[in-house]
Amino acid sequence: MLGICRGRRKFLAASLSLLCIPAITWIYLFSGSFEDGKPVSLSPLESQAHSPRYTASSQRERESLEVRMREVEEENRALRRQLSLAQGRAPSHRRGNHSKTYSMEEGTGDSENLRAGIVAGNSSECGQQPVVEKCETIHVAIVCAGYNASRDVVTLVKSVLFHRRNPLHFHLIADSIAEQILATLFQTWMVPAVRVDFYNADELKSEVSWIPNKHYSGIYGLMKLVLTKTLPANLERVIVLDTDITFATDIAELWAVFHKFKGQQVLGLVENQSDWYLGNLWKNHRPWPALGRGYNTGVILLLLDKLRKMKWEQMWRLTAERELMGMLSTSLADQDIFNAVIKQNPFLVYQLPCFWNVQLSDHTRSEQCYRDVSDLKVIHWNSPKKLRVKNKHVEFFRNLYLTFLEYDGNLLRRELFGCPSEADVNSENLQKQLSELDEDDLCYEFRRERFTVHRTHLYFLHYEYEPAADSTDVTLVAQLSMDRLQMLEAICKHWEGPISLALYLSDAEAQQFLRYAQGSEVLMSRHNVGYHIVYKEGQFYPVNLLRNVAMKHISTPYMFLSDIDFLPMYGLYEYLRKSVIQLDLANTKKAMIVPAFETLRYRLSFPKSKAELLSMLDMGTLFTFSFDFSQTLSPIISCKTTVPNTCL
Repeated sequence: MLGICRGRRKFLAASLSLLCIPAITWIYLFSGSFEDGKPVSLSPLESQAHSPRYTASSQRERESLEVRMREVEEENRALRRQLSLAQGRAPSHRRGNHSKTYSMEEGTGDSENLRAGIVAGNSSECGQQPVVEKCETIHVAIVCAGYNASRDVVTLVKSVLFHRRNPLHFHLIADSIAEQILATLFQTWMVPAVRVDFYNADELKSEVSWIPNKHYSGIYGLMKLVLTKTLPANLERVIVLDTDITFATDIAELWAVFHKFKGQQVLGLVENQSDWYLGNLWKNHRPWPALGRGYNTGVILLLLDKLRKMKWEQMWRLTAERELMGMLSTSLADQDIFNAVIKQNPFLVYQLPCFWNVQLSDHTRSEQCYRDVSDLKVIHWNSPKKLRVKNKHVEFFRNLYLTFLEYDGNLLRRELFGCPSEADVNSENLQKQLSELDEDDLCYEFRRERFTVHRTHLYFLHYEYEPAADSTDVTLVAQLSMDRLQMLEAICKHWEGPISLALYLSDAEAQQFLRYAQGSEVLMSRHNVGYHIVYKEGQFYPVNLLRNVAMKHISTPYMFLSDIDFLPMYGLYEYLRKSVIQLDLANTKKAMIVPAFETLRYRLSFPKSKAELLSMLDMGTLFTFSFDFSQTLSPIISCKTTVPNTCL
């Protein structure tokens, strides 16, 4: 205690000296500038012009005064250096009270430069934050598998792109489904200074499949353990993120923390904000071993080069094998194994401030991690409840998440100032074609629209279908916008076969569609409907593009091309499959003509047979499609067709 007080007195004395010496100096200069009550100029020329008493002695006095001024300035600089050193030596933690306030800084890592007074007991550091080079590439690794995780990744990427000022390189460990979806998305997104590489997650299953895992993430929840082996050997460091992360700041700030690692620190982690690893959540609760509260692996900083030298692969395998003898399985996937390794080797971890991973899970202490929501950097929705989790600031968190969820991704296609993007042949060709257009052409806007690359998210919802083995299967193909959404349930009731739909929506409308689909028993019961979102851009409706997207992603040999406001007759799917065999479409190039009809009535009993259809035609309840229009033009434009896949 005495040492602390002395340190504070030295600190106070240095501060007063720094403030008082310049003041005394200027008082001295000010008083010395008067002679006989009159101000005397310090300029020699001015003295000669206005003071006949300018002599050699006064010149020497002035020169000595200037020397003294320089000495005072040197003393000031020395005092500033001493003051800086005194601040650096000041105690970083106050342990005067025994409050259980959750500290953002406790651990083995150096403290971050925090806003003053975020949490009582938090430390601060007056040293300047490390700076990331202007065009330095930041590497981010994400494990992603399946349809739902692919949607989550898009929201995470939006939040990162919104704040970023550096080039980004995403390393996506993905299964075949996620790779197909995200590869198309990034290819059509065309964000400058962003590179994406994929690594086959299915090939990594054998590396971790021997570990029993109870966590809902399944086998993919263990794949962060093998990143040192999976990522390129020349990659030295990487930020690893869960898919349920939302960034509220520039990711470069997190990348800069790598410069704070010391000695053998190779893992940057935030302390777990629940009591899980303390083992007191319920009776007979037996978690994996951990250091204190343990660490959460939703945000990890990995020094890959050092981990490889430490033989990380062997380290975590031996630990997992030993612990599984007693634990039998993991409860929190890779997080359990990371914590078991850290328990044995605490020197490996650099503890990040908790605002880099505010965990909104059950039984969380995240509310003690910050005083104001503006202090947050990263929000982690690590509860199965996701947006329904309980927290006093959950509305703020939810609104932040929804902002990025519905944010127009086209606005993120901005160039980084001063950081030239890598040459892209497709972009260069596109720019060349646009430059050749005549802006005075009356159809300029229409012609220009041909070169618009629309961001495309394939299989927006879960899709699971295997075509029939007899090669007669038929997929219904259609395109629609938001105003035809109400037709989907009726079409699904009338057509039991596979469907491929292209929806032209904005980001916000895509989320409305998701809520609509998830609230519909009819749509949720169907897993053979592929929903492909083509995001809105430009002023025209790209009907041919939409139809092509829907046609491209069918898995059957035949398709039934239809407008979205046409309802196929009950049983048409099976009827067309039988017709494929009867007409030998596999060996001949034929198209089947399917007559179309329309009605002016809002409510109609759908005809169940040809006889009933003819009766309704005679009664005037039904008409051939575009009856009034076709009478004036052509009698043959009243049908829709099915086209064999070979005739596209």
